[in-house]
Amino acid sequence: MFFTIIGLSQIKTTPSMKFDATLKTKYELATETGMSRFSVRNSRVGLFGDLNEYVSYKFQIELSNEGKFDVLDLYGTIKPVQNLELSLGQLSIPIFNSYMITPSQMMFANRAFHAKYFAPGTRDIGALVAYNTKLIGIPVKFETGVFNANLINKPEWTKQVSYSARVSLGSMDGFRSTAKVYRYPGHDTTDILIWGLDFRYGKERYKVEAEIMNRHNYRTPDDLFSASLQAARSYPIKKSKIFKDITPAIRWDGIGHNFADRGFDINRLTTGLAFGFTTKPFSSLLRLDYEHYFIRDHIKELSKSAEMESSKITLELLLVF
Repeated sequence: MFFTIIGLSQIKTTPSMKFDATLKTKYELATETGMSRFSVRNSRVGLFGDLNEYVSYKFQIELSNEGKFDVLDLYGTIKPVQNLELSLGQLSIPIFNSYMITPSQMMFANRAFHAKYFAPGTRDIGALVAYNTKLIGIPVKFETGVFNANLINKPEWTKQVSYSARVSLGSMDGFRSTAKVYRYPGHDTTDILIWGLDFRYGKERYKVEAEIMNRHNYRTPDDLFSASLQAARSYPIKKSKIFKDITPAIRWDGIGHNFADRGFDINRLTTGLAFGFTTKPFSSLLRLDYEHYFIRDHIKELSKSAEMESSKITLELLLVF
């Protein structure tokens, strides 16, 4: 996406370009079915930077998402005044936290239930406005966006747009909390409203994260509810040639339909142990996870195969650069 701005000759031009990439490949064993598989889960490559102090950009592609090529981020951002940003293009919908869905930031090999099964997608083509400020010294960010409601790579004509809003308090260094809502009119059998709340506390070598999310479908009298709680702590390793730290992690998450009447249909307990290749915690690593499922009732989101509901052992190699 290119922008031409007229009458701003006083703008100082400071073009920049940065590169990032993520490779995530793993081996999974479904202990209850005896089935296993190797996969390249993610191989992302991105470019981002500034044209000048008022305009920035981001491009990101997925070379292999379980064997499928995807164009992810394609957007430009204009910063007309201090603390205000307007982004246009294909970008993330402000409903999920990046540390819950971004491969390079996730605490475990597999996403939490709400991050994987609630929304039809995490990106769409549209416009997003963000404003950063402070209230009594606490960083606050307001975001609201409107989208095609056709998700990525589908610039189709529509009469019903989707929209989302999120407010974030705090920062990633210390306490952070967000509240968010997403209205997706969808098509045929899908017409949903999602809302969520989350709380996080983290420092350089540890983090604790909790989140709840609800999805209401207006086409059917159904609510899908999920909750998660996860934590990890990094410990430096001295006198090791390969590994620089070790990080134990634990997560509980649950998911269920019509939770108020039925409770959780499925609970899952995940334990993990990661060995970092760099001195930066929670970055490039070799990870071993075990997920144990407690199933009270089967739900359609996890019933596509027996392996989805099976307890699993996962060995993952994550490289971030």
